[in-house]
Amino acid sequence: MDYKKEGKIVPSEVTVKLLQQAMQGSTNNKFLIDGFPRNEENRTAFENIMKVEPDFVLFFYCSQEELTRRILNRNQGRVDDNIQAIPKRFQVYFESTLPVIDYYSSKRKVQKIDAERSIEEVFEAVKSIFLNFSGGSGEGN
Repeated sequence: MDYKKEGKIVPSEVTVKLLQQAMQGSTNNKFLIDGFPRNEENRTAFENIMKVEPDFVLFFYCSQEELTRRILNRNQGRVDDNIQAIPKRFQVYFESTLPVIDYYSSKRKVQKIDAERSIEEVFEAVKSIFLNFSGGSGEGN
């Protein structure tokens, strides 16, 4: 089935198995997975199939007002980058994604980053977190 063509969400198990293949085929032993898991089903599928938990989770927080401004100004051509769709996207985030953040927060794995700051400041905050978890300069890790 062509999920993307049909506008359907790929099942968690399929996504996790694709991640697993990519990770197993890599020479790296550490990975950054962007935007996943998005919900509890994703999280449990990942942990059940991969048998691992993340070392840490990056949580970029920003006010809804600033997020709305950025979405409307980013010009990426997404059909849901409009003022009518944004409240639905926030609702999905609060109902589906925030519980994942709460779960990892309860395990003390969440590293919060104030994303309202400049790109340079956010990058430095992220870099600092990676340096703390790599135990060194971050070069070659």
